[in-house]
Amino acid sequence: MASKAEDRSARAAALLGRLRLPVVAAPMFLVSGPDLVVACCRAGVLGTFPALNQRTTEGFAAWLDEVEARLTSRDAPVGVNLIVHTSNPRLHADLEVVVAHQVPVVITSLGAVRDVVAAVHSYGGLVLHDVTTLRHARAAAEAGVDGLILVSAGAGGHAGTLNPFAFVASVRPWFTGLLLLAGGLSRGADVFAAQAMGADLAYLGTRFLASAEADAAPGYREMLVDAQAADIVYTPAVSSVPANFLRASLAAAGIDPDADPGAVDLSHLTRPDTVTATAWRDVWSAGQGVAAIHDIPFVADLVDRLTVEYEAARDRCAALAADVLAPGGTAAEETL
Repeated sequence: MASKAEDRSARAAALLGRLRLPVVAAPMFLVSGPDLVVACCRAGVLGTFPALNQRTTEGFAAWLDEVEARLTSRDAPVGVNLIVHTSNPRLHADLEVVVAHQVPVVITSLGAVRDVVAAVHSYGGLVLHDVTTLRHARAAAEAGVDGLILVSAGAGGHAGTLNPFAFVASVRPWFTGLLLLAGGLSRGADVFAAQAMGADLAYLGTRFLASAEADAAPGYREMLVDAQAADIVYTPAVSSVPANFLRASLAAAGIDPDADPGAVDLSHLTRPDTVTATAWRDVWSAGQGVAAIHDIPFVADLVDRLTVEYEAARDRCAALAADVLAPGGTAAEETL
């Protein structure tokens, strides 16, 4: 009988085997919907969306029905994001929907809960948990998650402050599950670099936010194309939890990024009403990956481009390695 570790490894390998490119299109609040998810899965990357992007559990179930009806067994798998914080009144109802639909991948945020992990494992699903600190990473591993999403400095939305090199180096030596890297990744070369560092998958949000199928306002897309890395502001002023936003959208909303944030308030995520949701459509998050974003392509074209860039980076590094390791090569000559 296979051990839990062997079973987890087999499920992770099965997931990776269904992807054209080792990429997860991150679940984005108010932006990721069925059209974006379906386009990503058809293109060969893991498409995901937050359960709370639908205002009710019934709506969430309807979205899953729609996505499943539009995909085939040839497409990449689907993932959903659950906020597992105690302030989310829908968690248990949404989890029942996840189990009923046997969603292949569940991304958990704001807490690692053993009962949620067990529920997803009951039907063979995978649980990936996003973390911003080493302490959170260890707690999630102890809860039995299958993968850790290292949300590094420069990631869009709620992000950490650790350099991605340092974060991977801190976690990979002791964590044997899937490792995903987030934070400023927008090109195929970035995806290859994440793997070279020790990650299994790259976690891209802002790059897919700037796509034709994303449910983003035209002004949001234009701002992404026009922005540079320096236009991203890391501030707790919006939700009392530090996150990365486009400076111009904060200014337009009259938000001072240096103001006292007050008490932590996650109601915009866990109990969004019409007023809150409308306000958040005008306060736009993004990561430092905007530096490499210059257009708004369809997802299929974007994944084609990422694949070409990924393969070019792989070939370039292979050539460099061959040159360095070859007897009498450049590196060898320079050491004499």
